[in-house]
Amino acid sequence: MAKKPKKTRKELLKEPDEFITLSGKLIGFAVDHKTQISYAVAAIVVLALILSGYRFFSIRSENRSAALLDQSLAKYERNLNGRNPAEAYEAVSADFELILNKYGSKNSGKIARLTFANICYKAGKYEQAIGLYQTSLKDFEKHPAIYNQVLSSLGYAFEQREDYAGAAGYFEKLSQVQEPSMRGEALFNLGRIYDKLGQTDKSKAAFNKILSDHQDFIYIDLVKEKMSG
Repeated sequence: MAKKPKKTRKELLKEPDEFITLSGKLIGFAVDHKTQISYAVAAIVVLALILSGYRFFSIRSENRSAALLDQSLAKYERNLNGRNPAEAYEAVSADFELILNKYGSKNSGKIARLTFANICYKAGKYEQAIGLYQTSLKDFEKHPAIYNQVLSSLGYAFEQREDYAGAAGYFEKLSQVQEPSMRGEALFNLGRIYDKLGQTDKSKAAFNKILSDHQDFIYIDLVKEKMSG
């Protein structure tokens, strides 16, 4: 069977709503990888808190909260295997609620909250995820790397809810941070979100900011072709 000729990137970009389709794929990737993101964020949190002088993981067997979190994560992974994220969420929801109710103010409880927010997000429980993420902003306001990740997660969660104005607000905050890669990603998301809101001028301004300030951005070629078209 003869293979169909591949479309050029230029042809793809000219198709209706192609840029929005790309954004959907990116969001899908984020959803599909929320578990990995959860562990990556948790690892960064642990490192940040240890560097700040905390020792809550030094003797984990003596820390009931950390032990419960460890058990809950293991249970989540077991239930996620061969099942959908919503079912895995149902299996561990009560366990995480117990941790948060009893140990929510402790450092390991804060990690549990952020981890559970990611689990809620992956299960499509966006309202619940947003509430947890917003509390996590307060938990990690002195830890910029984690704080910025939570801002990004909130932007995606609001977008999943189709609250594009709310999503834009969080991505706007993220576009002002010191970390260049985070700013580039935030501007890219702002370009998409403002396009969905019909705010063409703001969308173009975000993409142009990438072209002027973030030449090493991973999707720079796509942005160039989008703007030149």
